[in-house]
Amino acid sequence: MLDIKFIRENADLIKEAARKKKIDFDIAELLSVDDERRTALATFEEMRAKQNAASEGVNTAATAEERVKLITELRLLKDDIAKAEDKLKEVMKRWQLLMVRVPNIPDMSVPEGDSDADNKEVKVWGEKTKFSFTPKSHIEIMMKHDMVDLERGTKVAGFRGYFLKNDGALLSYAIWQAALAHFMKKQFVPMIVPSLVRREAFLGTGYLPQGEEDLYKTQDGDYLAGTAEVATMGYYMDEVLVKEDLPKRFLSFSPCFRREAGSHGKDVKGLIRVHEFFKLEQVVLCEASHEQSVTFHEELNRNTEEFIESLGIPYHTVVNCGGDLGLGQVKKYDIELWVPLEETYREISSASYFHDFQTRRLNIRYKDAEGKMRFAHSLNSTAIPTPRLLVSLIENYQQEDGSIVIPEVLRPYMGKDKIG
Repeated sequence: MLDIKFIRENADLIKEAARKKKIDFDIAELLSVDDERRTALATFEEMRAKQNAASEGVNTAATAEERVKLITELRLLKDDIAKAEDKLKEVMKRWQLLMVRVPNIPDMSVPEGDSDADNKEVKVWGEKTKFSFTPKSHIEIMMKHDMVDLERGTKVAGFRGYFLKNDGALLSYAIWQAALAHFMKKQFVPMIVPSLVRREAFLGTGYLPQGEEDLYKTQDGDYLAGTAEVATMGYYMDEVLVKEDLPKRFLSFSPCFRREAGSHGKDVKGLIRVHEFFKLEQVVLCEASHEQSVTFHEELNRNTEEFIESLGIPYHTVVNCGGDLGLGQVKKYDIELWVPLEETYREISSASYFHDFQTRRLNIRYKDAEGKMRFAHSLNSTAIPTPRLLVSLIENYQQEDGSIVIPEVLRPYMGKDKIG
């Protein structure tokens, strides 16, 4: 959420942000409702002031006649105040619904574009894997080695359900342990966070109201999160942090749930787009400084690149275009791993920064050096997701005899150097 004063003074910037992000938002409607809000608030406060003055007058009235007159005036004011308060509540409701839809302003370096097809490659690492034989898909390889059961997964969990078993499960455990060892060298506080999270945290992080179709909702009105970012950002909701304790760095782990309701989830088979998965997420809260946000953004993305490089999987990094940014993101990088059978790169990680968009909504503040209250800046980046990582790992490391070479960094956790 942006400050309404900033929005009013920079309406053209907001309009341009909505255009660049391909978000349907009418800034003129918000400004009109804000005018109503300010008028209704002024009317309500004026009536309250009259009420306070009349109440004081009753206590100090010199005669009984004057006191009766003031009491009658108070009764009339009470009805008017109730009407003014109802009007203010009605306007505030409309105003708040519009305010949570205001897009954050993307960085100038964000390229133009309508979708992920327009993202710009900024880095390539590793040579695309070449085979002297006809390679197989990760599904075929994993089923051969009894590492996955998709049929029973669908029977038990429904569409896109899966069981990881034997070396499929062990390989996932190994990835988590290797990732934990890698990222804990980066000064993070490790946390295991809730997946079942209240609506307020989803509104605060910007996943609601726009992204509701992709969320699983409970009968109690809570939601299952698609990323540990939501719960982690809610950790300091409505709190004032100590400036000297910033930055706060968290490495959060949780099960994650996504409906994959959009068209992008309809044509990908196997373990790419499943409804339930596991993820380590990097989350940072820092001072309200654009320079710090940019520095941490590069750092978080690089952390994940380093881990992918330790696995020896070819990848490229793209900067996301305006049409592929979320409501609150200022800038985002995606890391995409090479998938040999599809002959394409598939996203494995996203790194984003938000300035104070999330923290303003979540009311996470700190006092700066001058004692002024400031909203912190927030950032997040995928550390590593499973089982999606298995897709590229298995397809890139398959051998002609059907075995899978285990990357060296995972061998201490697997206890062997090959599957099959």
